[in-house]
Amino acid sequence: MPKRTRIDVTPDKRAGGWVVKGGGEEHRFDRKADAVQSAAAAGRQLGNAQVVIRTMDGKIQSERTYGNDPRRSKG
Repeated sequence: MPKRTRIDVTPDKRAGGWVVKGGGEEHRFDRKADAVQSAAAAGRQLGNAQVVIRTMDGKIQSERTYGNDPRRSKG
């Protein structure tokens, strides 16, 4: 199974706003909602991605995966 592309939504403490990093690209947004929406769209487009959304202090707020999840193993 191919490795998932990780897309991070993190606060930009130097310039303010939010940064979406992943797949070798970086985009800046003024609002967190816009950054999360962009990251989700990129995850859907890639098809096999993990979006990690962080709070202002850098802790993970939530994680979302897009694409096929691995099968569960028995017991």
